[in-house]
Order: sequence, then structure tokens, then C-alpha cells
Amino acid sequence: MTMPHERTRAVINTGAFLIELSRNAELPEDVRTSAKHLLRHYPSAGEVLLAGKGEEFLASTTCWSNVFSSSVE
Repeated sequence: MTMPHERTRAVINTGAFLIELSRNAELPEDVRTSAKHLLRHYPSAGEVLLAGKGEEFLASTTCWSNVFSSSVE
């Protein structure tokens, strides 16, 4: 079972990977373009961590199960 901090880290690392792909001039243009298009609506690391913080608050006050975490550790 994936823990919220592991999922958070995976989403943040995926964003970083897409950024690398979009900037790598050695890759075909269609790959870089696809990465850029995905990044247009991809959450930033700060947004993912903020979502985790909100979910942690909900979990402390209601019957809520976290998807994300406010930390990657």
C-alpha cells in the first residue's frame, strides 16, 4: 500500500521529470512538446504539499483518508 508521503514524493518527482523531458534538446520535438503540454496543468511541488497539508487537517478533524502529505518523508 502506498503511503501519502510516498505518493506525494512520486507526484513531485514526476513533475521534475516532465520538466527535464521538456528541456532536453536531444529528445524529439514531439516528446518535448507532450511534456510541455502535460506540465501546463500539472501541480507544482508547493501545490501538492499544500493539498497534503489540507488533507492532514481534514484527517485530524473528520473521517478523512489522506491521498497526499505535507512532507515527502
